[in-house]
Amino acid sequence: METFKNISFLVVFAWSSYMYAQDISLFRQFNGRYDYVAIGNTLNPVENEQGSDCTILTSSSATLDLDEDRTVVSAYLYWAGSGPGDFDILLNGEPVTVDRVFDPIFYDNKTNFSAFSDVTDKILEWGNGSYTVSEFDISDILGPYCLNGTNFGGWAIIIVYEDARLPLNQLNIYDGMQSVPFEITITLDNLNVLDNEGAKIGFLAWEGDAALAVNETLSINGIPIGNPPLNPVNNAFNGTNSFTGSTELYNMDIDVYDIQNHISIGDTSAFIRLTSGRDFVMVNNIVTVLNSQLPDATIDYENHILTCNDRDIELNFVVRNNNATDVLPANTPISFYANEILIGQTATQAPIEIGGSENGSIIMSIPENIPEPFQLTLVVDDDGSGFGMVTEIDESNNYDSVTIEGLFTSLITDISGMVQCNIGFSSAMFNLAEALPDHIAISDILGFYTSMTDLVNNENSITFFEYFSNISNPQTIYVKVQSVPCFEVYRFEVAVRNCPPLIPEGFSPTGDGVNDWFNIQGLYDIFLHHRLYIYNRYGTLIYEGNNTNPWDGRANRGLNNRGILVPTGTYYYILYLNDPDYPTPMKGWVYLNY
Repeated sequence: METFKNISFLVVFAWSSYMYAQDISLFRQFNGRYDYVAIGNTLNPVENEQGSDCTILTSSSATLDLDEDRTVVSAYLYWAGSGPGDFDILLNGEPVTVDRVFDPIFYDNKTNFSAFSDVTDKILEWGNGSYTVSEFDISDILGPYCLNGTNFGGWAIIIVYEDARLPLNQLNIYDGMQSVPFEITITLDNLNVLDNEGAKIGFLAWEGDAALAVNETLSINGIPIGNPPLNPVNNAFNGTNSFTGSTELYNMDIDVYDIQNHISIGDTSAFIRLTSGRDFVMVNNIVTVLNSQLPDATIDYENHILTCNDRDIELNFVVRNNNATDVLPANTPISFYANEILIGQTATQAPIEIGGSENGSIIMSIPENIPEPFQLTLVVDDDGSGFGMVTEIDESNNYDSVTIEGLFTSLITDISGMVQCNIGFSSAMFNLAEALPDHIAISDILGFYTSMTDLVNNENSITFFEYFSNISNPQTIYVKVQSVPCFEVYRFEVAVRNCPPLIPEGFSPTGDGVNDWFNIQGLYDIFLHHRLYIYNRYGTLIYEGNNTNPWDGRANRGLNNRGILVPTGTYYYILYLNDPDYPTPMKGWVYLNY
């Protein structure tokens, strides 16, 4: 079977272009020891023949008498009638919640409606007894419908029950709103008929007339079926109820047919065809009950285990056989895909009973060409080519998927760097933690490194990252941060810049070791090419210095007094930093005192 392809019940219809409707399609499927019964009643006091008294009731009743060994599983109320619809009806005096309204059918410029409500809770609460639908009133719109004999109204409850005495069945409920003129053909695929005993099909139809039987047939696999005398082969829709034997269910049909002689063991499909040449019939639901014992394999991702910088992944999963009517065999293949590339295979170990499960585990290696993150898909009943070996109830639910990331070292994340003032020879002091984003806790930092190689190998981490002094300018720093199951890497640069020097306004070269020289902070060993010129109050240059020759109060320029201390007084300086960031010289005065 194709694993990814949704193979289910395909319903194909042909109908007259003037009858808009909602396609009949699979609504619910039950797999197990299930069967169903239908109750309901019409609002028509007589068959809606032209010229008859055009009246209609607003309430009617039916009785549920279910064997005590049968447990109600689900119950669905359908009601329909002429006109745009009455959706405020009561069931045993309680308001009915409208869960769905089917697309109306337009015939002869007239509208016909149908609606649905899940009444499971009510049936479970009330159990066996009389059920009455009331305040169902469409009498005000009947006039035009009576003229061509299409006035109708009624209701039915489809009740699915479980009974331990039943064989394992597949029960399907199809619904919609389709008119039969002139033909409906339904193809039921994906069957596996292991035992045709008790196979049956039921219909809920509206507006059928017992007096009209022109080309009116119901067939399965090309063979007309009937239930005479209640349902003649040539008059399928004739106001009858197969469950009660009533022939007075005017203008509606609740019928069920035995089809065990019309399907064969080994059949994988069935074809149902309904025709009517004159009788305007609307089909609201179809129920099939087939003894079709099949498994239904599903798979669920549980968890996975990763090792940092290792491309292996350990995957844990569960294979289930929940919605099934047969055991899932051992050795059912399981395949695993990374971004649709097959990366691993295994199989179930033992037969999985109905409703059972089996835990599984596999270790796989992720190919180098699979980027991260990637989609990991788990598929049961898949041989690695998209096909399986087991015929299942549902071929569309065989897979689960999960996004995998963190398998190997994350990509490097660049963050804003740090800049500090030069304290000498293009170096500065940095607290590296201050560069990290606020969401990173100090406790999550695994280390600071000056190379990616050291980070990966956990070597040569920066011991005192709060007091880091760079050795190049700029210098790249790598940060290793804890992240399950691996780690994250952040990268930033520390850089040093020359900040404006701080020039004092005085000094005293007395030789006492305190303030003995013109100590311009942030100048020496920083602006390596600076030139400093000192002038006396007469404008005479008395000193010229550089990075290796700070001014200690002695003159080294002029005709006289070279090498001796200059007298107390105010002196003037011009400082050329010779730095492209500071093209303008700094000028000012300094007071020298002894």
